[in-house]
Amino acid sequence: MSFESALQQAMAALPLTVQEDFIRDCRAYYDFLVEYNEKVNLTAITEPHEAAVKHFADSAAVLRYADLPQNASVIDVGTGAGFPSLPMKLLRRDLQVTLLDSLQKRLVFLQELCSRLCLEARTLHHRAEDAGQLPALREQFDVATARAVAALPVLAEYCLPFVKTGGVFIALKGAGAREELDGAQKAIRALGGELIDAQFFTIGDGWERCVAVIKKISQTPTKYPRPAAKIKKSPL
Repeated sequence: MSFESALQQAMAALPLTVQEDFIRDCRAYYDFLVEYNEKVNLTAITEPHEAAVKHFADSAAVLRYADLPQNASVIDVGTGAGFPSLPMKLLRRDLQVTLLDSLQKRLVFLQELCSRLCLEARTLHHRAEDAGQLPALREQFDVATARAVAALPVLAEYCLPFVKTGGVFIALKGAGAREELDGAQKAIRALGGELIDAQFFTIGDGWERCVAVIKKISQTPTKYPRPAAKIKKSPL
């Protein structure tokens, strides 16, 4: 199955209605990702069908299961190759996207990608635990997103400090998310958040996914986020 067919099929199954220009732009994104991946390791998922489902449709699912206000400011924490925020931006050009990553070589890729796709997005080279303590970034965003494989208490400590009160942290998780959500409630509360929704679905050939929406109900205590070594050693 071609990239385009796989993406159209996955988007229809969510369901999300998309225009042809979205499919075209995702194809250009995918082609550049595969090309760039030969010199900089950005992803292990490069087969067309798998990439269409596990990168592009999966990222777009955020907009199926979470209601983002018009012109929302979004920070994608540990963005990597731009997932989920840039496919979201391709669907919602009004979103004000900031791409945060600790590796400059990924940001160079993202800058070139945005130029090719005529996307406006800010790139920031910081570690999340450092950026979350910066006054210019702390509690400045309507939405924080993360698709990393870290456990939810760890992701919440990295991401919730960026979110303004009343905003949301959206985590994309895989199989086992139910147990992970149950075990993360204490950490979420300690960081000023509250789990308000968790949508479970399958995408592609039975790939289990979850979009968890955590609302920021109070300011994050100033001691968070802690240094990375402490987060890893003693997760909340």
